[in-house]
Amino acid sequence: MPDYFVYGGAAAFLAAIATLAFALATRKRTSNRIVDEARTRADSLLLDAKGQVDVVIKEARLEGREQLQADRTAFEEEARERRQQLLASESRLHEREEALERRVSKSDERERKLNRYEKRLTGMERDVNLLRDEAAVHRDEAVTQLERVSSYNRDDARAQLVRVMAREAREEGSRVAEKIVNKAKNTAALEAQRLIALAIQRCASNHVAENTVSVVALPSDDMKGRVIGREGRNIRSFEMMAGVNLIVDDTPEAVLISSFDPYRREIAKLALERLVADGRIHPARIEEVVERVRSEIEEQTTVDGTAAAAEAGVHDLHPELNRLLGMLKYRTSYGQNVLHHSVEVATITGIMAAELGGEEAIGRRGGLLHDIGKAIDQEVEGTHLQIGIDLLRKYGEADEVIQAMEAHHFDVEPATVEAVLVQAADALSAARPGARRDMLETYVKRLEKLEHIADSFRGVAKAYAIQAGRELRIIVEPSKVSDDESLWLSRDIANRIEREVQYPGEIKVTVIRETRAVEVAH
Repeated sequence: MPDYFVYGGAAAFLAAIATLAFALATRKRTSNRIVDEARTRADSLLLDAKGQVDVVIKEARLEGREQLQADRTAFEEEARERRQQLLASESRLHEREEALERRVSKSDERERKLNRYEKRLTGMERDVNLLRDEAAVHRDEAVTQLERVSSYNRDDARAQLVRVMAREAREEGSRVAEKIVNKAKNTAALEAQRLIALAIQRCASNHVAENTVSVVALPSDDMKGRVIGREGRNIRSFEMMAGVNLIVDDTPEAVLISSFDPYRREIAKLALERLVADGRIHPARIEEVVERVRSEIEEQTTVDGTAAAAEAGVHDLHPELNRLLGMLKYRTSYGQNVLHHSVEVATITGIMAAELGGEEAIGRRGGLLHDIGKAIDQEVEGTHLQIGIDLLRKYGEADEVIQAMEAHHFDVEPATVEAVLVQAADALSAARPGARRDMLETYVKRLEKLEHIADSFRGVAKAYAIQAGRELRIIVEPSKVSDDESLWLSRDIANRIEREVQYPGEIKVTVIRETRAVEVAH
């Protein structure tokens, strides 16, 4: 290897070492300068920190002094208020003590006065006892002298006084009772008359007592022979199928159908009219027509019942109840059609319930269904009232409606206003002129019963039932019955009539007491 390469490499190496030494020297100087600058900055920061700490300490001390001063001021203010409160409480307590002392002083003074009064009352009581004893002695002497003079002992005089006072009290009670009753009657009668007149006027239904005979017109008298048939077979067949009596007499161009059952009589009338119109009258044809008419009538009963319920303003009845209502069209009570009577009772009850503020719907329903048991009372055992109750319960009627229905014959006590109104409406409908036809025997028995009840009372001289049993006039013996006792007698007789007699409407009881002195001058 040539020498210039050796010398060149050594020079390069030396140059590198020299460069490295220079770089190290330069870095050292730079590091020393950075360290000096850091020390200088640290000293400056330390000085600044010390200054800030001194400032914070000074501010904290200042704030502590201010807070301490504020707390001291607040404490002193609170202490001053507490002191004032204590002073006020002490003042009130002192006033109470003074008031208590005054009360104690007054109590002591009152006690002294009471003691003086007690001593005085003790003395007065002693004097009163002495006077009472002296009065008792004088009273016994006076009673003994009075008994000797009047010939009455003490028990007899007491009994006589009791009788006199009782008679005076009864007379006074009679006068007061008469005033009260008259006042109540005047107001009640006017209000009742207004309600009844309003109900009847708005009801405005016509009633005519139904007969037990129906008339079928014939086109000619020759038709009578065809109705009778050969040897009377047609008339016998018709009577057997329809359950009625057929009367063919001298009445021109007419045949009479007689039956106490309106349902059968209606079937017979329609069947005979059809047979006469058709002209073919023989037993087979009679049976066919009667059965057809009976089926049509049964269907018509539901329609009639629904129409009657609508007329009475009653809705949502069970279909079976509608059918039973329709059957009432063919029932009568003393000649009055029961269905028409039920509709009228429902209407009158509803009007009066509305006027009195009662339940109009319940009143109308109870009035319409009050005689529903009469539809099947010929087929079912029991009274029409019990049958009706069972029917209404069976078909889900409300208890209020059942109560109104079962009370209409006074068998049970009415519990609602509607029940009382159904009773009144039932009596109004039955008592209207022309509504019912009473049997003579029943009428006579009722009059005799009224007179017998009146005659059973003490002091009654004679009793007369007048105005078709609407009034009972009673003549009493003036020596046995006083004027005041007449009032009680009329009330007692009226109460007994209400309990024992069945009658439509009302019965007026009039007691007449008259004293006559008659002398003849000769």
